[in-house]
Amino acid sequence: MSKRAVVTLTLLWIAGMAPLVAQEPAGAAPASSELVKWSIITAGFALAIAAAFGALSQARGLSAAAEGIARNPSAAGEIRGALILGLVLIESLVIYVLLISLILFFLKPFGG
Repeated sequence: MSKRAVVTLTLLWIAGMAPLVAQEPAGAAPASSELVKWSIITAGFALAIAAAFGALSQARGLSAAAEGIARNPSAAGEIRGALILGLVLIESLVIYVLLISLILFFLKPFGG
């Protein structure tokens, strides 16, 4: 299965699940415990997805850097610098998701 098909199926799955999460029980206001429950679930999924794709992109970057150094050992310093910068930027995105997940986890419901 191609990458494009996997990404397309994933986006369609997420879009299909969104209306299920958005619906409220008939005639009832959403309880604050429901907000907390969904915040925890959302934080967990966001962190899992960010960590998974962050690790995959770091592995691809490390693999490409090792291959580049193997082909041209004299450019090892420049490749290493670009690799470290890329790894730092990827890891910072995962840390941002961690912060957002912690905010969602410790979210106080409005009006309570």
